[in-house]
Amino acid sequence: MLITIDDVFTPDEVATARDLLGRSVWASGRITAGTQAAQVKNNQQLPEEATHLPTLRHMVLTALGRNALFFTAALPLKILPPFFNRYVGKANYYGFHTDNAMRLLPEGGGYVRADVSATLFLSEPEEYDGGELIIEDTFGCHGIKLKAGSLVVYPSSSIHQVAPVTRGVRLACFMFIQSMVRDPGQRRLLFDMDMALLRLREQVGEINPVVRLTGVYHNLLRRWADS
Repeated sequence: MLITIDDVFTPDEVATARDLLGRSVWASGRITAGTQAAQVKNNQQLPEEATHLPTLRHMVLTALGRNALFFTAALPLKILPPFFNRYVGKANYYGFHTDNAMRLLPEGGGYVRADVSATLFLSEPEEYDGGELIIEDTFGCHGIKLKAGSLVVYPSSSIHQVAPVTRGVRLACFMFIQSMVRDPGQRRLLFDMDMALLRLREQVGEINPVVRLTGVYHNLLRRWADS
């Protein structure tokens, strides 16, 4: 399931994040790449010791926490502390790869299973050429290039890449989520049901069939979710 969500960051938050990133020292993106991914990863990333990383992470997690669409799409149980990357100059691409299934927490306090991946775009599309996030699924390849402050959510099991940036700078935040509902097919069913219920409430209100269908949604969530 591939979902895009607009305005996860406000314009002010985008500006603040970009200011902090502009005052940061970048390292090679290979610091968090697995063995396979390291062979095709050529970008820059904020290292764990970066001064502004805790503030940036707090901003992202706060924004995700207030976004209902992100919650229903990902049903997050754990979110690995977000990372930030930059594509510019000769460090300008990340070839096709699959995200590692298990991600070590930065402080070494355990692992997060990567069920869902997400990218929060921090550069405007017109500021750079190339740089599309290309995601493969059953129906082919999808090129994603969103406005600053927008988020794309997709299965971590997908084969994907970031196309070469041939002009300008591409700034983004990327993250990995362990979902309460491990099975992607079940997550999709719950998402579709939740979206349909939202539209029904808008059209007919909280009538008895809507209340009963809402109960079905939550009972399925109880059956399938881990916490």
